[in-house]
Formats: sequence, structure tokens, C-alpha cells
Amino acid sequence: MPHDIPAPMLAKAVAAIPDPAKHPGGILFEPKWDGFRVIASWDGESVELGSRGAKPLTRYFPELVEALGETLPRLCPTPPCVIDGEIVIAVGEPGSQRLSWDTLSQRIHPAASRVAKLSAETPAMLIAFDLLTVGDESLLDLPFRERRARLEALLEDAPHPLHLTRATDDRELAEQWLAEFEGAGLDGVVAKPADQPYAPGKRTMLKIKHARTADVVAVGYRIHKSGNGVGSILVGLYDEEGELHSVGGVSAFSDKRRLELIDELEPLVSRDENGDIVTAEGERNRFSSSKDVSFVPLRPERVLEVRYDQLEGDPAFRMRFRHTVQFERWRPDREATSCRFAQLDVPATYDLGDVID
Repeated sequence: MPHDIPAPMLAKAVAAIPDPAKHPGGILFEPKWDGFRVIASWDGESVELGSRGAKPLTRYFPELVEALGETLPRLCPTPPCVIDGEIVIAVGEPGSQRLSWDTLSQRIHPAASRVAKLSAETPAMLIAFDLLTVGDESLLDLPFRERRARLEALLEDAPHPLHLTRATDDRELAEQWLAEFEGAGLDGVVAKPADQPYAPGKRTMLKIKHARTADVVAVGYRIHKSGNGVGSILVGLYDEEGELHSVGGVSAFSDKRRLELIDELEPLVSRDENGDIVTAEGERNRFSSSKDVSFVPLRPERVLEVRYDQLEGDPAFRMRFRHTVQFERWRPDREATSCRFAQLDVPATYDLGDVID
């Protein structure tokens, strides 16, 4: 990558919004945006977008590159300028907009013509939440409180699609954001020590996300990448017409547990006339085109309780788990056909326009 872009500072998950009184240096809270983490830089000639995993995002968001190329020279006449933020895409009409992960993820496409088409149809925004470099001055060693003040001053007159995220030191307001902003597609709340420098690659921030449970049906499993044991259990839910739909997967099992699950799930496996396990091919997408997506189907009889944080999809239709869910326990007391979409805790709608300043 042509620009010298630092690795982004990361966050570790905690169960609840922390008490600022227990942090003498102070805490600033921000909404947690559900998009692509990005370090955006302008060196005086070009704009580069670097992802959390060091994957260049520049080619996938030409509309952002063009907009930032026009805006950053005006806001920061002396390059370079390096901003930490999140690329997001909003869908819906004004008054009922929300973030869409599905729409955003479609932008990672190998065909330039497809990227160009989507950049016009579903343009992205950059939500800025930290300032790392201005001119020949590195701000990494400054406390976050000062970096935030510098960012606010820099973006005071910034036009769409560049936006400054909200921030507060009020814990009650942060609790309100956690409860309400999920309805606009946001992912939770981030707590940042106000007196700390920027720490590339380190988990010095705290993230608070929703945690919920649901009873789901085991519909299949995939072998672990090591070739030993169950890597993930595929799960589903029934709709009101009694049709079973895939809604996600459960993973993160220990080596021992992966082997135990092979035996536990054996009674639900089908075998052919030679005694071999029957397998099926899963759906492919742009992220799995070169991966093995085969799985072992299971008779839909066993129910498990899982923990999940967020849903994706249109609430008016069937939804899926946004992230990989966590195994909680088997539920031998539940009939598989009783596991329905209606049990899912769908957040109340909240307009994204009321989140963005």
C-alpha cells in the first residue's frame, strides 16, 4: 500500500457499559457502527482506504475516494491526513433508513463494472471517529480526548458522505444509544479511555453489544478445517408455514468438544448403501467461491439454545444471525418444529438519520 497507514486500534468485548467513575482518566462513549473498519489517508495526491486486515478497500469504493479527494484537501490543506473510521451504507427512504450489511458486503466484488454500478446505486459513507495524522504531525501519542477535539475541528464543515460520529461522556445517554440505535442497524456502543494514546493493533477500547438467546434446530455440520471433528453446527428456524430455513452457524468448539460432537450427532446422520455419510453442498457467495462449502445434513430433530447479538435482513421477512452464534446448551425438552422466527428479538425501527449528526 503506497501510504504509511497504521494498524487500527481494536476493542475487546465486555458485558455492560462501564462506569466512568471507575476510570479516573474519563471515558468517551460512541455508537458502534456496523460496517467495514477503515483507515482513510490522503497524501496530497491520492486517497487510500485500508481495512482492519490490511486489505486495500480503495478499489471497492470509488465514490468515497472521489469525495474524499475533493473534501480532504479543503479540510486539511497540508497533507498527509489520516482518519480512522467505518465505511457504511444506508438503505431505505428518509425517515426509515438503516444500515445494511448485506448491501455493503456486495461491494467486495472482483468485477470493476459491478463495483461501479453499485457505487452509483448504493453509495457509501465514511463515519469518522479518530484522527491520527494532520500535516507533519502524528497525533498517535495524544490522549483520545485531544484527538477527538482535533477531529471535531477538522470536520466542522465536512459535507456528506464524510460524517463525524457522535460521542458523549454521559453513561445514561450511552445506555439510550445501546437501546435505540440498534433499530437503525448499529451494532452497540464503544467505550474509549479519554486519556489514552492511540494503540495500533491493541485492544484498548471496550465494545458493548446486545446478547440474546434463541432455540434453534441443528440442520447440519461442517468438518473442522483440521479435518478432525465438527467445525461448526448449521442451525435453522421454521417459518409460520412450517418450512425450515437456515439462519446461521455455531462454532468455537474446543478440540475435545469437536470430536465429541461427531458421536453426539451420529444418530441424525444419513448414510448411503455403502455406509458412507451423505453430504451436501452449501450455498456459495463471493467470500466462499474457493472454499469447501460441503456439509453433513442432519435430520432436524435436535434443538440447541444459542447466544446471538444481532440480526440481519428485512424485519418484515425472514432474518438471519448477523455473526456466528455461541452454543449455550442442548434443549431435549423442545420439539424442533416449535423453533420459529417469532421468538427472535427484533429491535424497534430507528431512523439512521437521527443517529448521524
